[in-house]
Amino acid sequence: MTGPVGLRCMLMRGGTSKGAYFLAADLPAEAAVRDELLLRVMGSPDPRQIDGLGGAHPLTSKVAVVSPSADPEADVDYLFLQVAVDEAEVSDRQNCGNLLAGVGPFAVERGLVRAGGSETTVRIRMVNSGDFATATFPTPDGRVDYSGDTAISGVPGCAAAVVIGFPPRRGRLLPTGNVRDTAAGTEVTCVDNGMPTVLIPAEALQVTGREDPKDLERNQELTARLHEIRLAAGHLMGLGDVTDTTVPKLTLLSPPRHGGAVTTRTFIPARVHPSIGVLGAAGVAAGLRIEGSVAHGIAALPEDGDRLRIEHPSGFTDIESSIDPAPEDGPRARRTAVVRTARKIFDGTVFPVPPTGGRS
Repeated sequence: MTGPVGLRCMLMRGGTSKGAYFLAADLPAEAAVRDELLLRVMGSPDPRQIDGLGGAHPLTSKVAVVSPSADPEADVDYLFLQVAVDEAEVSDRQNCGNLLAGVGPFAVERGLVRAGGSETTVRIRMVNSGDFATATFPTPDGRVDYSGDTAISGVPGCAAAVVIGFPPRRGRLLPTGNVRDTAAGTEVTCVDNGMPTVLIPAEALQVTGREDPKDLERNQELTARLHEIRLAAGHLMGLGDVTDTTVPKLTLLSPPRHGGAVTTRTFIPARVHPSIGVLGAAGVAAGLRIEGSVAHGIAALPEDGDRLRIEHPSGFTDIESSIDPAPEDGPRARRTAVVRTARKIFDGTVFPVPPTGGRS
């Protein structure tokens, strides 16, 4: 009898997410076949994902596919795939800035990039959007060092810092061309600084924006209202019908409570993020700096410097953000940088559920 067929895999925590990292060469080339395999790897569809690697939450049901890049501006290509938990669905319509933190270390571990000196910088092309990023992390003695004393909100303990930098984006920061839009009767600001994001004043939806994520998820009236806004904003942003997609994300804004720039609650798109995604924070930070956005009167911006502290349910994210406010076609992001951490959890072989395997 033939035993189960294994697949080379590394499970990593990247930022406040967790996912399975694969070399593209180890996966089927055809997208439909690859996605069907990844559903079996993660244990979907099943709300518990009991028969796979997934952790029963969108933030722990993610996949990074990494390969050498043919682009002269990048060392590796990174394709992010969001694997649905309780549906047989795999989406490539968004980036993930948290799993991005693990891409550089993974590339060194797999020999795609040679470690250079005490630290290594890996240039990454994010296949989902065509954007670029750099990841810089410690590599003493030519090996990735995951230990360190950097703490980030939403993750217990400390690890080595991974500094992620984003060059100026080629696309428009305001995809609708407007600083403010009306979506389903609610005034919003639509931003894309690597992740399509809709900024909404919390008070416009009769909530404080300080609620516990579970309380927000249980608020059926709020959920229905946000669904309407997301559908309308999707069309305004040129994304078409977003009913079955995970973008745009929705972020509620309210005044800061702990000395930061703003308090946030982010819907991804139905569950509430226990913190905030890297690219979501990049969108919020850029949106705060756009004169006349819905953040006006809510956010408390520092008088100088690029660093903003974005408060979220489990703490805060510090992000450096600057924009060019007035080019001919609207404001553009000039610089974005954030510190994350990553950690290798296991490196080995995963055995997916067989194609004919039943679930009980």
